[in-house]
Amino acid sequence: MPDRYISVKDKVNGFSFANLGIFRGFGDGIYSAVYSLVILSILGTSAAVGIYVAIYSAAMMLITMFATETYKYFSKANIFYVSMLSMAVLFFMMGFSVKDGTFIALDYASGIAAVFVGMILPLFMSDFSKNIGMEKLSGRYTLWVNTGALFAPMIAMFFASNFGERSAFLISGVIYFFGFLIFKNFRIIQEDKKAKKINPHKTARALWDNTVQYFRTKGMTRAYLVSFGFRFLANMRHIYVPIIVIENGFTKETLGWVLTLGIIPYILLAEPLGRLASRYGSKLWLAIGFILFAAFSFWAVFATGWTMLLIFVLWQIPGAFIEPLSDLPFFDAAKEKEKRAKFFGTFRTSTMLPRFIAPLVGAGFIIFFGGTSAVWITTGIMGLLSAWILLAPARK
Repeated sequence: MPDRYISVKDKVNGFSFANLGIFRGFGDGIYSAVYSLVILSILGTSAAVGIYVAIYSAAMMLITMFATETYKYFSKANIFYVSMLSMAVLFFMMGFSVKDGTFIALDYASGIAAVFVGMILPLFMSDFSKNIGMEKLSGRYTLWVNTGALFAPMIAMFFASNFGERSAFLISGVIYFFGFLIFKNFRIIQEDKKAKKINPHKTARALWDNTVQYFRTKGMTRAYLVSFGFRFLANMRHIYVPIIVIENGFTKETLGWVLTLGIIPYILLAEPLGRLASRYGSKLWLAIGFILFAAFSFWAVFATGWTMLLIFVLWQIPGAFIEPLSDLPFFDAAKEKEKRAKFFGTFRTSTMLPRFIAPLVGAGFIIFFGGTSAVWITTGIMGLLSAWILLAPARK
C-alpha cells in the first residue's frame, strides 16, 4: 500500500521537491571535491582509494536493497526527516574528526543517511508530479543540483587549503541542515505504519522475489544498465579527477576551478534537455552523451598538462546530456506509483553497484598499467557499451 498523505502545506508540488536539489548539489559537491583527497591522505595510494571506495559502496548497496523494506514500517516523510538531519549532524562531525578511524565510521554512517535521501526524494517528486511530468521535474532537479554544485568546489578547496581538507565537511553539514528546515516547512504528515515484527528470513525472501520481478518486467533491465553506465562514469570522474590533477602538480585552487567550470554545462542544459526529452524521447540524447564521453575518455588517457584539464572540463558537456535523463527509462517502464515504489529500491542499486565495481576496476588498471590515467580506458569502454545498450533493438 502506498503512503497516504494526511496533510501537506498549500502549493507544495513536484517542483518543491525538485528544488531541494540545490541543497544536495551544494552539500554533496563540497563532499565530493575533497573526499578522495581525504581518503588518499589516510591510505596513501590512488589504488588503495579505489579499493576503499569499493568496499564502502558494497556496504551502501546492501543498505539500498534493504531500504525498500523500511517503507513497510515507517512513512517516507519520517525517514526523510531523520535522514536529512542525520546527514547534517554527521557531516559536521566529520569536519571535526581527528582520528582516521573516527572519520571512516562517520563516513559509513552518513552514507546510510545519504542512501535514504537519494531514494526518497525522487519518490516524493513522483508522488507530487501530477500533470507536470517526471521529465520536467528531473530537468529542474538536475538544474538545482548543479547550481548548488557550481559553488561547491571553490569553497571546498578554500577550506581545504586554509583549514585542512576535512574542514570542508563542516559546510556540507550546515547546508544539509538548511535543507532539513526547508523540507520541514512543507509540513508533510503521512499516515503512521502499524508496527510489524521483522522476520529476517521473510524480508530476505521478499527482497529476492522483488529483484526477480524487477528484471522480468519489460524495460527494467535496460533502465538499470543505462543508470549503471552513467554512475560508473560519474564515480570514476569523482574519485580520480582530483587525484590526477594533484598528481600532475596543479594546485588545489586549480582543481577547484576545473570542478567549477565543469558544472556550467549541467546548469545550462538541464532544463532544456528535460523539455527535449519530454517532446522527442530521451534515447537519442543519452546515446550522444555516452558516445562523446567515451571519445573524451580515450583522449584523456594520453593527455597531460593544460590539455588534460581542458578535457576534464569539456567532457562535462556530454555528461550534462546524460545526467538529467538517466533515471527516465525507469519511470517510463514503471508508470504506476505503486510499481515505482515497489521497484525503486532495486533500481537504485544501479547507482550503488558501480560505486563498488568502478573503483575496483580502476584500481586494477592503475596497478596493471602503472599510472592513474589508465582509469579513463574503463570510462571509454563503458561509454561505448552504454550507447550500444540504448541503441540495440528492444527484447520482447
